[in-house]
Amino acid sequence: MGMDRKIEKKKWPPKKIASIAGVLIFVLVIVYLFVFKLSKSTLNVKAERLTVSAVTRGPFQEFIPILGEVRPLTTYYLDPAEGGRVEEIFMEAGEMVKKGDKILELVNTDLHLTIMWREAELFQQSNNLRNTRLSMEQYRLQLNQELTQIENLLLQQQRTYERYKELYKDNLIAKHEYELAKDQYEYLVKRKELTIESQRNELQFRQSQIDSLEESLERMQANLEVAKKKLENLTIRAPVGGHLTSLSAEVGESKAPGQRLGQIDVLEGFRVRAGIDEHYIARIEIGRTGEFDFAGGTYKLITKRIYPEVREGRFEVDLEFDGEEPTGIRRGQTLHIKLELGDISEAILLPKGGFFQTTGGNWAYVLDESGKFATKRRIKTGRQNPQVFEILEGLEPGEHVITSSYESFGNMERLVLK
Repeated sequence: MGMDRKIEKKKWPPKKIASIAGVLIFVLVIVYLFVFKLSKSTLNVKAERLTVSAVTRGPFQEFIPILGEVRPLTTYYLDPAEGGRVEEIFMEAGEMVKKGDKILELVNTDLHLTIMWREAELFQQSNNLRNTRLSMEQYRLQLNQELTQIENLLLQQQRTYERYKELYKDNLIAKHEYELAKDQYEYLVKRKELTIESQRNELQFRQSQIDSLEESLERMQANLEVAKKKLENLTIRAPVGGHLTSLSAEVGESKAPGQRLGQIDVLEGFRVRAGIDEHYIARIEIGRTGEFDFAGGTYKLITKRIYPEVREGRFEVDLEFDGEEPTGIRRGQTLHIKLELGDISEAILLPKGGFFQTTGGNWAYVLDESGKFATKRRIKTGRQNPQVFEILEGLEPGEHVITSSYESFGNMERLVLK
């Protein structure tokens, strides 16, 4: 029986070598790719060319930039109460006017005819009233005469009646004669009473006629005064002293009632009219302040009036100067105003910079603690004012962010600051 030969195992079988080689190649590929990718997505930048800003927590006041036009504080518009044809023009646009100065004159033929007709009507009514009053006085005299006659007859009959009464008692006259005298007396008493009552009613009726005529005459007088006032209004005068900034009228031109003829600006103080995007209409309130720079100084404005009508996506507000007005400011100038929105609130803040143009506020390069590297990080910005962004997510107070332009960085994940 032959001995079995011991077979020695090979230390590095081909299978094992192949598997180890595969793992090594895989690791090398991973390392190569990682190093290559890292080098590809890393950029060396010069630190002195960058603006690095600190993230802080502090009071935040939202502002919006608006454009305002300087206007006079008080403007009077020349809108005629009556229409007419332009007869004469006394002033030209651009002139200074004093209160009461004649600016132009209109002519209205219909109004002249109306006044003539009303004057004739008033004259006729005045005559009617005078004639009625005269007739009343004549009637009053006639009534007095009539009443005097009746009283005289009554007095005579009273005497006859009283005498007959005594004679009848002594049987000196017949009963028939006495009763006749008595009946006549009683008739005259009744006649006097009826006459007085009739006269009173007639006088009351005639007096009411006079009262009615007087009321009608007063109304006519008032209407005539109104018509004459309208005639006066055809002469357009300056309601105040100031600058006649515009006048739209030519001799012979017809103007309707209420049609704007021009305007006078009172040269005492200015206000500012600004147009604002309708997006902010619910957030603008009376009393909001704004600031603008002019001739080396900063001046404050206060919102005094809001016009809610929206035209072409914008609404208007009037602002007035808080404190003294800037010296040298002129009507029609355009001001660049920072208008506050809402109250001051605490927020995480990042100074504004050129990075926003590239990232839209969605990401930024944030420095590590050493300050030698900056890594791309997603962030979320909220409200803003001319100085800072409100940070809602992604940054904490104390961190540092590159806020200058990212235009030359491409899409690098990491920056190395040299």
